[in-house]
Amino acid sequence: MFGKSENREDYQYINRPVGGMARNLADNHQIAYHQHPRGQLIYAYSGVILVTTELGSWVVPPQRAVWVPPEMMHSMQACGNVEMRTVYIRADRIPRELTSCCVVSVPPLLRELISAMVFTPLDYDENGRDGLVAELLLNEIRPLKVVGLNLPMPADPRLLKICRRILADPADEATVDDLSNFVGASARTIIRLFPKQTGLTFSQWKQQARLLAALQMLATNRNIISIALQLGYDSPSAFTAMFKRAIGITPTEYFKDSNPTFPSS
Repeated sequence: MFGKSENREDYQYINRPVGGMARNLADNHQIAYHQHPRGQLIYAYSGVILVTTELGSWVVPPQRAVWVPPEMMHSMQACGNVEMRTVYIRADRIPRELTSCCVVSVPPLLRELISAMVFTPLDYDENGRDGLVAELLLNEIRPLKVVGLNLPMPADPRLLKICRRILADPADEATVDDLSNFVGASARTIIRLFPKQTGLTFSQWKQQARLLAALQMLATNRNIISIALQLGYDSPSAFTAMFKRAIGITPTEYFKDSNPTFPSS
C-alpha cells in the first residue's frame, strides 16, 4: 500500500532530517524494548498504542501522538487494530521543546503533514515541496499542548510491586493498609513514597492507571457499561465523571471524529 519499508532501521541513517513510516499492527501486537538514534513521533491514526519506557507509560489514542527522544528504551503494544504513522527525526533537528517523552495533540494540519511524510521518499528533495512539508512538520510539533496521560513508575521495589498489582487488575479495591501488608512496609511509608517517586499520590496514581486501562478498552470498541464495571465503578455515570474530570471531555467526545480517511496513494 505504501511502498516504503516497515523496518525502523531503514530510517535511522537516511541523509534527510525527517522520515515517515506507516505500519499496521494487529490487536495486542507487541514491539519489544528497543532504542534508536533518531527521535520518534508515534501517531495512532486508529486504535490505541501503549508506549512504555523506564520513566512510565504513555497512551497514544487517536488524535494524539507520543514523542520518544533518541536512544530512549521503549516498547509498544497495540490496543485494538492500530494504523500507526510514525516520524523519525534526526537528533540535530529535534525541536527544543521536545526534551523528554511526552504526549502531544495532533490537530488536522499536523495530521496531514504526518500523512504526507508517510508517502514522501526517503531521499526527498530538501529544496522542493517535500522539504517544505518536512520543515513545516518540525515547526508544528513545537507549540502543541502536552496532554497528561503518562503513568510514572516508581523505582522503589515495594511501590513497583504495588503498581504492577494495580496494572494487572485496575479494579482491585485493596486499601493502602492492605497493600502495605502485601509488600511488607508501613502504610505511612507507602503514602509518603508515592508522591516522592511518581509525583502522584496513591489515589491519583490508581485513578491514572484506571484511566489508561479505560482508554485501551475504549479503543477496542468496548461499551462504557462493561468498562465501568470491569474497572470497579458503581455505574457508567461515575466512570464518565472520572474520565471527564481527568481529560476534560467525556469518553464519547474523546473518540469522536477520530477516524478521518487517509489517502491510499
